[in-house]
Amino acid sequence: MPQELGVLNALDVAKTQWYHFTAIIIAGMGFFTDAYDLFCIAVVSKLLGRIYYYTPGSLRPGSLPPNVSAAVSGVALCGTLAGQLFFGWLGDKMGRKKVYGITLVLMVVCSFGSGLSFGHSAKATMTTLCLFRFWLGFGIGGDYPLSATIMSEYANKKTRGAFIAAVFAMQGFGILAGGIVALIVS
Repeated sequence: MPQELGVLNALDVAKTQWYHFTAIIIAGMGFFTDAYDLFCIAVVSKLLGRIYYYTPGSLRPGSLPPNVSAAVSGVALCGTLAGQLFFGWLGDKMGRKKVYGITLVLMVVCSFGSGLSFGHSAKATMTTLCLFRFWLGFGIGGDYPLSATIMSEYANKKTRGAFIAAVFAMQGFGILAGGIVALIVS
């Protein structure tokens, strides 16, 4: 036990070095992608309605039915809750860095899957989108607490608050990027 306390004390008094900034960038990009993936769906849902639920000859653009819109938006949040519980436990068992890598791979795969959702009908496409968004949320659920925890563990006592604030600030940039990309695409 005393050896573990020595390691923690060494981290608390360590001078700010390059690995601190690397940890900020890595954890910050995790928060950036979390926010981007969770919040861009609001604008994307409008586009999905116009593509998949447009009635030819109608004067109004198509829109997602309320139940489909709720499913597409909410399924990722359900996955996030499940992912936080699962990956929090797994991170304690296997190690945070290893599990953090698993969550990032899951997020990348499911982000591409969400973008390439497929089906022969609107219902089938929305179903595959919901499937990928659930697992994307599951990965986000793991990434979110692990990013904050990893950053707080690597930061020294003097700069811990500023470093964690820098990581959390990336959420705002992720939400902003999601809106900008959706505007460009639309």
